[in-house]
Amino acid sequence: MIRFTVFKGSPSGDIIQDETTTPAVKANEVLLKHTHSGVCGTDLHYLHTSMVLGHEGVGIVQALGESVTSFERKKSGDRLGFGYTKDGCGTCKQCLKGYTFQCESSPRYFAGTDLDQGSFAEYSMWPSTRLVKLPNEIESADAGPFMCACQTVFVPMLRNGFKKDDRVGIIGIGGLGHLAIQFANAFGCEVVVFSSSDNKKEEAMRFGAKEFWNTKNLKAEDVKKLHHLVATTSAQPNWELYADLMAPFGHIYPLTIADGNLSFPYLPLVLKELSIHGSCSSSIE
Repeated sequence: MIRFTVFKGSPSGDIIQDETTTPAVKANEVLLKHTHSGVCGTDLHYLHTSMVLGHEGVGIVQALGESVTSFERKKSGDRLGFGYTKDGCGTCKQCLKGYTFQCESSPRYFAGTDLDQGSFAEYSMWPSTRLVKLPNEIESADAGPFMCACQTVFVPMLRNGFKKDDRVGIIGIGGLGHLAIQFANAFGCEVVVFSSSDNKKEEAMRFGAKEFWNTKNLKAEDVKKLHHLVATTSAQPNWELYADLMAPFGHIYPLTIADGNLSFPYLPLVLKELSIHGSCSSSIE
């Protein structure tokens, strides 16, 4: 067993340093020594919980369980990454569809189970099937956000068929917003960014936005209608304004966890036949 350092939440909300030891490696598990970790906004929701924080981890294989065949331990060490979902039952309807993160039977995930296996630590133990081998083209320092943030943004775009020349509105230019701009641009979409100030206009245009709108005093008639709208701000947007900006049959994706309930105007939702989609995570597949 290895004794190592972890960084945990606490009842006071302070991040505290602690120590623990690695358990014995089970047959289907991989022991990782972390080199890098992303910082996700979700971590803020668990600052008051006594658990190891972090779920955008990158590490090097240190030990393999006897039944692990997915990875070979090379002399230099394989680089693997992990995200929000720890494991699923593998037999329920959702798991069989590949949606392990929506497991109906025995889901294991960050902050729900295994509270000592976060990425704000020197080591963690993970089922081999929940780890992804990182390509050489991606630096370890950049790989962490791919394990969670990128999934949250990319999956709804893939699942709902973003295509060339679709007008895609993106609210906010923070951790998820700058990823959404780049992904939508890569799909060939016409990217339209909305922000409450001009502070990040240059940044948004550099990432691939074709239009930038300051929402202060913005009128719906100023903007050509949108096919998709990706909301990445932690604050509730002005849904009445954005409902007017949507084209018929448009899709809306609230991606962040905001306080309170989503309150959306009923009439445009029905008359325009709009759809609202959540997105949290994805399976390794």
